[in-house]
Amino acid sequence: MSKRKQHAPEFKAKVALEALKGEATVSELASRFGVHPTMINQWKRALLDGASGVFERGGRKTPVIDEDQVRDLHAKIGELAVANSFLERKLKPWGGK
Repeated sequence: MSKRKQHAPEFKAKVALEALKGEATVSELASRFGVHPTMINQWKRALLDGASGVFERGGRKTPVIDEDQVRDLHAKIGELAVANSFLERKLKPWGGK
């Protein structure tokens, strides 16, 4: 079973810009870059949809931090650390760390 290819954002942008130029057909671009024509159309559409965000004032938006989620994740880390140390102590007699 093969794993899907993961393409870098730079590669996607390059292919989408080539598609927008219109100098070659989508089929030609697909064979040249080794991707499916449907992917090129999706990347081109995503580029057009997201292009307006480049010109918004204020630059990039700061990520919203959910304090409740952070607190829950810290609690889960603590639980896992306790369980890990417990298992580490119990496995020592059987040649564990």
